[in-house]
Amino acid sequence: MSLEIRKIVSFEEETLIEGYKKADKPLRMFAVAAVVTNPWAGRFVHDLKPVVREYGPQLGELLTQRICELAGGAENIEAFGKAAVVGLNGEVEHASALIHTLHFGNFYREAVEAKSFLSFTNTRGPANAPISVPMMDKNDGGKRSHYLTLQFNIGDAPAADEIVVVLGGATGGRPHHRIGDRYQELQELGHDVDNPAAV
Repeated sequence: MSLEIRKIVSFEEETLIEGYKKADKPLRMFAVAAVVTNPWAGRFVHDLKPVVREYGPQLGELLTQRICELAGGAENIEAFGKAAVVGLNGEVEHASALIHTLHFGNFYREAVEAKSFLSFTNTRGPANAPISVPMMDKNDGGKRSHYLTLQFNIGDAPAADEIVVVLGGATGGRPHHRIGDRYQELQELGHDVDNPAAV
């Protein structure tokens, strides 16, 4: 079964003023989405791996190339994330299958030279469903300045038998960020990075 892409959608926003104050550096957030036919729609399929291994690299390479172009180069991406929305004739597991695989995510991770995992959402909905792409610093999961969420929607997607697969990126952290990071609080609490709740 070959990958069928109905459309590719790009979304971008640039924040110039936040909290009634001009940003020292405008924040650009952007996403690229592929609207693909869901090969498992309307039926239960036990083994998803063959399609994942076929689709994952194709989507990973395509979307990574597009988002790096949108950013003006991979080196401009500081925060990143991913998302998938499956149409109503599919399972959330189908959305998860296409983005929770190294066959997909490693293309992006390698392009931006990232160490962090890609934060994510995987949901089910109709056409025009909200798409939320959570992001974090590409190398430091505790850097709260780069905890971001990009939101957009596609008017005619996903159709019932489609999946929207998305990569998101940002050129920096939130303007005027001032809540510190995890490490300061861990130090205050006397807790360890690997066991933040000390349980």
